[in-house]
Amino acid sequence: MKQIRVMLVDDSAVVRQVLQAVLEQEPDIRVIATASDPLFAQEKLKKEWPDVIVLDVEMPRMDGITFLTKIMAEHPTPVVICSSLTEKGAETTLQAMAAGAVDIITKPTMGIKSFLQESAHDLAMAVRAAAQANLKRVGKPSSVPVSTKLNADAMLAPNQHAMAHTTERLIAIGTSTGGTQALETVLTALPLVSPGIVIVQHMPEKFTAMFAERLNGVCQIEVREAKNNDRVLPGLALIAPGGKHMQLKRSGAYYHVEVVNGPLINRHRPSVDVLFRSVAKYAGKNATGIIMTGMGDDGARGLREMLEAGANTYAQDEASCVVFGMPKEAIKLGAASHILPLQEIQYAILGK
Repeated sequence: MKQIRVMLVDDSAVVRQVLQAVLEQEPDIRVIATASDPLFAQEKLKKEWPDVIVLDVEMPRMDGITFLTKIMAEHPTPVVICSSLTEKGAETTLQAMAAGAVDIITKPTMGIKSFLQESAHDLAMAVRAAAQANLKRVGKPSSVPVSTKLNADAMLAPNQHAMAHTTERLIAIGTSTGGTQALETVLTALPLVSPGIVIVQHMPEKFTAMFAERLNGVCQIEVREAKNNDRVLPGLALIAPGGKHMQLKRSGAYYHVEVVNGPLINRHRPSVDVLFRSVAKYAGKNATGIIMTGMGDDGARGLREMLEAGANTYAQDEASCVVFGMPKEAIKLGAASHILPLQEIQYAILGK
């Protein structure tokens, strides 16, 4: 088995120790070096270069974003950001994602050791996703039991039929690893007059609000983190908040979203499958479903349900994905009626 070689860069000795112990429980992952800051890391990189770097963003001597920028310019390497669950941490992490990081590992300010141990599966999956990343797309605008993998049945019953056709079009997008850059590419290309959009981007709590705010500053359309009962309106994109599921509902001719608690679906909350199933049920032929870059299979079954309900469905192509996991699974299920490169997804949204 070819092992993924990992370097850990974090100024906390406890974080480095726990991360190394957790990751090395996985037979396909090997930590080849650790460093307390980027300057020490640079010295170790001269001896052996890793497949993936796990990088803190707030460190002495050189911050993580400066180091990340240097890596991407000199020797592009998949980087997973290890960030604290704070508003300041979220803002800095999103700057790192824009600079080319492919995923986020979160850590609380308290109870870090137990949190990281409990998140062993998620940590390993983030490293594996990073190792598979298509760097041509990056940076461009256990001893811990694995939980049972639930599907969307845990949140919504399977659909019997879709609602009748109306003139109100709706776009549903699901994405994960690499999705922050991909969404920025798509949403910044849209004109002010665009259909209402609902989005699930796999992202931790506290990060989605900051991400939506950043997108809102660079897009013509309005982008914001969804709140319970928000109306879905033309020229507005609603992003599901981290740690909550988002479902579409319909009242007469109008759509709104419900933001609710619930179990992890496909090991995610929010889950793309939950959103897509609700869109199939309440929007049917009025909807367009789009699944984009990401690891795993969340959204594949939901996209097929949308197709069966009469929606147009699209998957991002392999060449433009950072990780061709979620689109690949949707295509294998026959859920995508069309396969498009990232630069053409805007036209699918606009119905062109």
